[in-house]
Amino acid sequence: MVEDRIDVDTGTGELLCEIRDRVAVITLDRPEARNALSDRLTPALRRMIKLCGDDLRVGALLITGAGNAFCAGGDVKGMGGNSTNAEVPIEERVAELRVKQRTLTGALVAVRKPTIAALPGPAAGAGLALALACDIRIASDSAVVATGYARIGLTGDYGIAWLLTRLVGTSRARELMFLSERIDARRCETLGLVNRVVPDAELRETSFALAKSLAEGPSIALAYMKDNLDHAVTSDLLDSMDQEADKMVRAARTTDHKEAVRAFIDKRKPAFGDH
Repeated sequence: MVEDRIDVDTGTGELLCEIRDRVAVITLDRPEARNALSDRLTPALRRMIKLCGDDLRVGALLITGAGNAFCAGGDVKGMGGNSTNAEVPIEERVAELRVKQRTLTGALVAVRKPTIAALPGPAAGAGLALALACDIRIASDSAVVATGYARIGLTGDYGIAWLLTRLVGTSRARELMFLSERIDARRCETLGLVNRVVPDAELRETSFALAKSLAEGPSIALAYMKDNLDHAVTSDLLDSMDQEADKMVRAARTTDHKEAVRAFIDKRKPAFGDH
C-alpha cells in the first residue's frame, strides 16, 4: 500500500506540515531554541491551523516539536529590552495580543476535528497552552511541562488560565501558575495534563497511529462530539442533554452511521466518508 502524503508549504523553515493518511502533521522546527515561538513560526502556525482545520483532506491534526522539545513558549531573550513596544499605547498592545490569542489557541480549540499534541520534551508558557488547547496529549517519558510565567514576572496568555482550570481544577491551576514548577510526564498524567505517557522512542509512532485512527473515524459524529463536550463546560445537565438530543438525531441521519451499522452486522471495519 502506497502511503498518501502531501507536503504543505508553510512559508518558513521553522514550521513543517505534511498531510499523511488524512493526518496533518504540524511540526514546530526550531530545535536549537527548543521550538520557541518566533515572528516567523507563530504566524505560520496560525495559518496552518486554519488551513488544516478547513481542508477536507484532513481528518485530524497532530502537533509536535522537532528534536527533544515540544515548545518552550515565547522567546524570553527577546523580551524586556524592546523599547519600541514600550512606546505603543497599552490599549493597542492589548488589542493586538487579543487577536493573536484568538487566531492561535482560540482557533485550535475551534477546529471541529480531533487534535493531538505529541510532547517529545519540554512544553512551557504559551507552548504549554498550545498543547492544552488540543483534544488529546501524548507525552514521552522525557517530557516536562511548566507554566513558566511567574519566573519572568508575567501573568499568562493564550488561554492558559482557562485551559488549566478546565483540565485540572482551580486549586491545581493556581499551584501550577504560582509555583511554575517543572512537572514530569508521569505526574502530568496523574494530574490529567496529558492523556498517555509512552517511551521516548515510541512517541511519534504512537501519536501518529492514534491520529490516523481518529482521522479514519466518523468525521461528522466526532465534530458533533466536540460541540457537545465544549457546550457541557458552560451548561447545566438539562441544557447539555437538549444539545445531545439535537446532535444525536442529526448524526443518526448521516451515511457514516448507516455504514457503521452495516459494518457491525457484517463484522467488518467501517469505511467512513470518502476515505
